[in-house]
Amino acid sequence: MQETSMRMRYRRLALAVVCAAGGSLAHADWVVAQVAPLTGATAVQSKAYAQGMRLYFNEVNKSGGVHGDRLRLVSADDRGSPEDTVKQTQRLLQEAKPVALAGYFGNRNLQALLDSKLLEQASISLVGFHSTDMRVLKAPQLFSTRAGLPEEVEKITKHLATLGLTRLALVYDERSEDEAKALTQLVGSLVTASGGQLLAQVPWKAGKQAQEAAIDSLQRAEPRAQAVLVVASSPASAAFLEAYRLEGGAAQVYATSSADIEQLATRLPVELMRGVSIAQVVPNPYRSTNRLNKEFRDLLAKQPKDEALSVSYPMMEGYVNAKVLVEAMRRTQPLTSERLADSLRSIQSLDLGGYWVTFTRGSQSGSKFVDLSIVNAQGRVTQ
Repeated sequence: MQETSMRMRYRRLALAVVCAAGGSLAHADWVVAQVAPLTGATAVQSKAYAQGMRLYFNEVNKSGGVHGDRLRLVSADDRGSPEDTVKQTQRLLQEAKPVALAGYFGNRNLQALLDSKLLEQASISLVGFHSTDMRVLKAPQLFSTRAGLPEEVEKITKHLATLGLTRLALVYDERSEDEAKALTQLVGSLVTASGGQLLAQVPWKAGKQAQEAAIDSLQRAEPRAQAVLVVASSPASAAFLEAYRLEGGAAQVYATSSADIEQLATRLPVELMRGVSIAQVVPNPYRSTNRLNKEFRDLLAKQPKDEALSVSYPMMEGYVNAKVLVEAMRRTQPLTSERLADSLRSIQSLDLGGYWVTFTRGSQSGSKFVDLSIVNAQGRVTQ
């Protein structure tokens, strides 16, 4: 009996040593780290995205977590600065020891992170991000749980073709020359494939003079565009839409999901938003049309009133992203950041409740789902 007791004590001591050394036998939490703009003009989307991830993580924790340990989202503010994205990621990798990264935002931010080689050095995956730079999808450490920009643009151009709107203009926010070239080539090819014509390609830059010149070029174009496709952040999209409408711009405006429709509807009066359509890469969070939507809304309804969350598309996207990440974590034993990437790549035809995710060889974009929402005459978002 005494010998057995001694063995038990030795085993507990050995387990404690392994835990103190950061071994994989026990964890206080599985940490997922997010670095995103949590302050400033673009903070609304990244905060809502984080709320969606936490909403699902908290529900998983109530059921015992993943492999018996809790999930915890740790977020850091990069203020939209690519340099801070790298610095904060490096800090969290050292201090929080995350099993995965998630919920990053910004073309230049993601490119700076890839250039830093931090993901390769840490053998860690970034699951879920916002970028309209198609080049980042080639990085093997990045996994997108939403449709890519090509799918969004294709959905818009095909829809416009059914309406007989074939003369289009492209407005895009400031980006590098290579990014701009890749974007205009993509949009041009998809417009042509839908039987349309891309009449103008206009960068939307900071500064009153540059913006007035952009609006002028659209207004003077002959023949004039019937629809304007906007690929820009919410602040840039709102600034363009306001300036364009106030200068008499009458073409229909379609934007990609990088412009948050809830933010636009808040920033701009109804008369400027009426008829604006935006591509959405997750199902409508305001309806319970399928199992995923109902599950999301039921969870929101159970939240304490003093912790009420404002429903939005970015929150739904964060929720979807968390579900995919947790599924991959459950498939990984033992769970390490290195092994997690293999589990992500193994995901085929994962049904989240009417929203399907598949990662195929050579593609880091897991979904093809795109829908179009529109602002009606009362300023409400409909589909």
